[in-house]
Amino acid sequence: MARMTRSESQAQTRAHLVATARDLFLADGYAATSLEKVAEEAGYSKGAVYSNFRNKKELCLEVLQLIHTTKGAEVAAVLARQAPLEERLAAFEEWAERTLGDVGWTMLEFEVIVLARHDPELRAALGAGLGTVHSMVAAVLASLVASGEVTLPVSAEDAATSALSMGVGLGIQRAIDPTISTGALTRNVRALLTASRSTALP
Repeated sequence: MARMTRSESQAQTRAHLVATARDLFLADGYAATSLEKVAEEAGYSKGAVYSNFRNKKELCLEVLQLIHTTKGAEVAAVLARQAPLEERLAAFEEWAERTLGDVGWTMLEFEVIVLARHDPELRAALGAGLGTVHSMVAAVLASLVASGEVTLPVSAEDAATSALSMGVGLGIQRAIDPTISTGALTRNVRALLTASRSTALP
């Protein structure tokens, strides 16, 4: 087996630190997770953490980016299946039921949002992250329109904003009361698509 290059080794270390930090942030929260704890749990020195990240805030932003990218890819994969749209919406609802309202993820987002109140740099970074997620959702909706399956009554960007708003709001409610069903989200998306078909021009 070929020996890893220095850059490959650094990338592996960074990925391991991010994965370890993700697990700790989700389990214990942002405030309770120190960089020392991340280093110890990952099996590295504290210096290894600081050689990859300036501070805990930067590490947490990368963790959030990893979570958002992973979840976005999961949704895209569900909706890109070679199956009737109704089946894909049913699969999406199953994904939402498993995912939305996860206490660790939801509370971590809240912790970081609170910190951003007096931190313009952090607020800007969170805004950029939200923009990335929005673009991913808009791209999925635009692909459905391009395939001819649906015709949205609004732009893909506006539809993405609506879907994200519903998803985030429902996730917050489910973090408080996990008995709340995610069916409302899928029904709203289905109603949007149904309405768009009925009002589409010939």
